[in-house]
Amino acid sequence: MRRALAVAEGSLDISTPNPRVGCVLVRDGRWLAEGYTRHAGGRHAEVDALHEAASQGIDVRGATAYVTLEPCSHFGRTPPCADALVAAGIVRVVAAMGDPNPKVAGQGAARLRRAGIQVDMGLCASDALALNPGFVARMTRGRPWVWLKTAGSLDGRTALPNGWSQWITGEEARADGHRWRARACLILTGIGTVMADNPIMNVRVVATTRQPVRAVLDTDFRIAEDANLFNGDPVWIFTARPDAAKIDRLSRRNARVIRLPQDAAGGLDLGALMDWLGAHEINEVHVEAGARLNDALVAGGWVDEWIAYVAPRVLGAGHGLAGNSGAFDDLSEAPRYEFVDAVQLGRDMRLRLRDQARWQALCAVLEA
Repeated sequence: MRRALAVAEGSLDISTPNPRVGCVLVRDGRWLAEGYTRHAGGRHAEVDALHEAASQGIDVRGATAYVTLEPCSHFGRTPPCADALVAAGIVRVVAAMGDPNPKVAGQGAARLRRAGIQVDMGLCASDALALNPGFVARMTRGRPWVWLKTAGSLDGRTALPNGWSQWITGEEARADGHRWRARACLILTGIGTVMADNPIMNVRVVATTRQPVRAVLDTDFRIAEDANLFNGDPVWIFTARPDAAKIDRLSRRNARVIRLPQDAAGGLDLGALMDWLGAHEINEVHVEAGARLNDALVAGGWVDEWIAYVAPRVLGAGHGLAGNSGAFDDLSEAPRYEFVDAVQLGRDMRLRLRDQARWQALCAVLEA
């Protein structure tokens, strides 16, 4: 199963909106073949492993399939993987976790058992979940998994008072940040960042087989039509005040404009945003924004995971990570995250933190 989990990482930046899944076929303690889920509409992990075996003339009858997710049992973009395993003569399936998709949700395992195949579930379930928090979140709560990426100094500054920030962190940290971009379905920022920095917001420093969708929260539809974001790759603009003529012009540059309601403070309704993204098969959202949007996301409880790059610098006065995520009278009222890991990248540190309650909610779904 550890090997299947490693193989599943081949799906990290290609399988969306499908989950990242790995499969290893073994018989009598010998490895036969392995595979991982390809792009949407392509081979799923089980079929990919069977395809590899067939291409090498390997007979898999009597083998055990170690797979990181319960084999699917329904016709989607591809036929059911459960049927493919039955037809191949697999005698045992060990799955790390059940599939939370209501179209599967135990039906894949049941289908295999009806065919006389032994099915065992739950081996390394937490590791499999770590590969697919967005898929599980979308299937169970209807909203994506959101991680907030920040890069700043020891004293929590993201830029000097004049806005200059290139570069607070080093090359290793920036490359790691692009790897996290690559695995996301969508990269989200605010109009303030676009107007101040005119970023491209794509994956450049590391290799990737696809570019995530870039999205901008732009309440008043102020985005410049010559912004660097409009490089031909998809861009989604969320606004409360669309303009038909401007929408038409931007559509020719592969931009889609989505109207959202406003919240009580006059900004875009972040709950409506998350609902829309979930309904449109967005599993994981990677946020790279300024203090104002960061603040709104943290204060609203929308951040599931925080990826913080910390440089060994002290900047003093300057721009902060978040504006003011609430005024609290007691520390118990302040948003709290739990550390997942800490990794040194060159001279910098990457800290990963999670909203533990939300993580446990996903774990509870799998246990159920």
